[in-house]
Amino acid sequence: MQQTADILVVDDEQVILDAVKKICTAEAFRVTCTAEAHEAERMLEGEIFLVMLCDIMMPQMDGFQLLEVARRRAPMMPVVMMTGFSTVENAVRSLRDGAIDFVPKPFTSDELVSAVRRAARLRSHREDIQSSPAGRGDTSLLVVPCPPKYVRLGYASWVSLQEGGTALIGVSHLFTRVIDSAGSIELQDPNSEVVQGTACAQVRTTDGLSHPVLAPVSGRIVETNSGIATSVSSIEKDPYFSGWLYRVIPSDVDYEVPQLTPCSSGDLY
Repeated sequence: MQQTADILVVDDEQVILDAVKKICTAEAFRVTCTAEAHEAERMLEGEIFLVMLCDIMMPQMDGFQLLEVARRRAPMMPVVMMTGFSTVENAVRSLRDGAIDFVPKPFTSDELVSAVRRAARLRSHREDIQSSPAGRGDTSLLVVPCPPKYVRLGYASWVSLQEGGTALIGVSHLFTRVIDSAGSIELQDPNSEVVQGTACAQVRTTDGLSHPVLAPVSGRIVETNSGIATSVSSIEKDPYFSGWLYRVIPSDVDYEVPQLTPCSSGDLY
């Protein structure tokens, strides 16, 4: 079996394929594109790709179906979904079903590159875990595990329901591993509203990229963690406790929390 490309891109819009190929090729990635989900399915049988970018809404086979195929045939390969702003709910579902990220359409070059870089680093991290002597049990690679009572959106953000009806929001240890070194963080102000599956913060890394933090739940911010604005390294050193981002009053816990993944599932790596 021979690797022929770093990235497999699947989208039924030629303009999207052209844009992704142009941007990613300029970043020194090798790119294979197809407008047919069934062709992508066949490619996954005989070729190895580091990362797959896949549209959600496609004819014949949608992105959810292709995601399921990819998880069976290439479980090490991170899948990044692409979706329009009007289908954020579908994007949240894709993260629950195993995608590691999504890029909203229309996207900027920076948005695409940062997502691809995160996915490529996650692939490298997964390979390190698998090849380590202790395998997935090597806690030196996992750093601090997500507390089992927390729930998460994909691999990147978590929420912890608190007494009194509030919730804490933060980023996972794995997110800090795949964004390189954090240089600064941009937070929203208290009383701002956050929406599940949309960016609630931006982390700027020392390589010049900006990485969105997707809100795991919707709600109103009642407190921001002022400490991380002056010491962003706390999200890397202690992401689940002193490195939290917001305290919010959730607006729809009964609907949104079941869309998330319990950290007790033990597959955050």
